[in-house]
Amino acid sequence: MSRHCPALFIAAPASGQGKTTFTAALARYHRNQGRTVRVFKTGPDYLDPMILEVASGHPVYQLDLWMNGEADCQWRLYDAAGAADLILIEGVMGLFDGKTSSADLAQTFGIPIAALIDASGMAQTFGAIAHGLFHYRPDLPVAGVIANRVASEGHAQMLAESVKSIPLLASLMRDESITLPERHLGLVQASELEDLEQRLDQAAKQIANTNLAKLPEPVTFESQAAPEPPPLLQGKHIGVARDEAFAFIYPANIQLLEAMGAKIDYFSPLSDTQLPRVDSIWLPGGYPELHLDTLSNNRSMISSIRQHFEQNKPMLAECGGMLYLTESLTDKQGTAAEMVAILAGSASMQPRLTALGMQSVDLGDGKLHGHTFHHSSFETPLEANFHAVRQRGKTQGEAVYRINRLTASYLHLYFPSNPISVAHILKM
Repeated sequence: MSRHCPALFIAAPASGQGKTTFTAALARYHRNQGRTVRVFKTGPDYLDPMILEVASGHPVYQLDLWMNGEADCQWRLYDAAGAADLILIEGVMGLFDGKTSSADLAQTFGIPIAALIDASGMAQTFGAIAHGLFHYRPDLPVAGVIANRVASEGHAQMLAESVKSIPLLASLMRDESITLPERHLGLVQASELEDLEQRLDQAAKQIANTNLAKLPEPVTFESQAAPEPPPLLQGKHIGVARDEAFAFIYPANIQLLEAMGAKIDYFSPLSDTQLPRVDSIWLPGGYPELHLDTLSNNRSMISSIRQHFEQNKPMLAECGGMLYLTESLTDKQGTAAEMVAILAGSASMQPRLTALGMQSVDLGDGKLHGHTFHHSSFETPLEANFHAVRQRGKTQGEAVYRINRLTASYLHLYFPSNPISVAHILKM
């Protein structure tokens, strides 16, 4: 049985147009009207969903035709349509960017696209960009266009005149008080913004007098049963690092582990003195380079993690989690600190992005999808046990190291893409 729910896909011609701030504002506005809003984020991203979760009051899941697969995307949308008054999807980069793009996702599920365009420094050209976005590919579902960072009422009038046949949904004035701060991997984490609630409520006020204040037309979401993964982790306790240093966790990954029977025990390498009593641990990515002294000086936690490793218990370390297990980590200012020293070698932050893109890896149980995105390099005498394969291009993907029961890599894995492989990584 199909379900019907108003839905909107927020896209843009490029990154940096203000998609996350706008999507959060729209979610907060409708939430403030007493509506249940479910927000999704296209593609691999941890930071934007943190903001969107605060704005909407609900966990934000990823949708990506390659990383998730179409069936996973379909059941998540179908599930949300059963509970929500409004579904919002924030796109990734530009509308057509990527091997499976925002346009592909919107077209697959028939979700009307609202194109957000930063109108700073332009007038009539705004209409040309809007026309190009919606006529580049035939049969795109179109909601309209939104002018962002508009300078004045006169500027808004010129933009409106340039659009012609495409509906102008809103002209949003420039407001530095709602701009979200960024660092090298994107927006800062939601937990670091003490005034985030006030920013969101201020941003939501811009929605009130626009066409976006009313719900869009309902979209039909076809029935798709939720997956039923095998109970391979039944009764297992999995320790998951979660704090300001390690926070890059897909909600879908936790959801899958629990669906396979695992009990999740969160711990903090920053503030806890030892691991909880667990069978295996997962060290996700994050910002360990911003907490060098605290991590290095927590010797009791380091000792506890080493003991877990020496007892040959399963461990998964992703990106920042892997850096934490090296002998030393050096930040962008050149300050180095000792880390856990399970992995031979040292890591250092670099001034530029060193890797970006979708990758998959086969650890013996079929392909496990994920992505890589980091500003660091890892110098090690260790030989990789596996290498990932890039979604695009022919160059070698990220190295995967296996020592005892430790699996470590720069890869951020999307667990639902291969539950059996994940279970084998984390199961005793």
